[in-house]
Amino acid sequence: MSHAVYLSAAPSGSRIAARLSGAHFADAWSVRAAEPQLPALGQFLRVAAATPRWVENCMRLRNRMVRLFGLKDLGGLSDVAARPPEAFRPGDRVGIFTLLENGEDEVLLGDSDKHLDVVLSVHRAPQDDGGAVLTLTTVVHVHNLLGRLYMLPVTPMHRLIAPATLRAAGR
Repeated sequence: MSHAVYLSAAPSGSRIAARLSGAHFADAWSVRAAEPQLPALGQFLRVAAATPRWVENCMRLRNRMVRLFGLKDLGGLSDVAARPPEAFRPGDRVGIFTLLENGEDEVLLGDSDKHLDVVLSVHRAPQDDGGAVLTLTTVVHVHNLLGRLYMLPVTPMHRLIAPATLRAAGR
């Protein structure tokens, strides 16, 4: 049973799939869950808690750089309050994101700024063998030139960061 992270597509029928239209950037990565019983938000919290140090260093650098342009300092991916998944409600901050929707098999988290909107989905697809496949989908809609410029360095970094962080869900 492989727990390797692989490039995939947003799950059909997922809530994030409806947000793909007109996106400036979208990608999806999947892995077989090591703890398939955890709800989608529990999976995200597990991944956030295990964020690799190099990713946190990248976030610190990002935060220092964007302040020069008047953008938000988001903090780090692992800056999540130690609460059980059921304690979070839509509108709550969950690390660098705001909880938008929370279901057993899919959670939508996002952040909006003057230059772009980001929505992240963690989708859990239970399997016949009792396991589950997790898919982390990111969708970005840019609003202006600043958003397009921001995405130039973020896109290649995201393609390294997303699978690196998702690996924690497979371990």
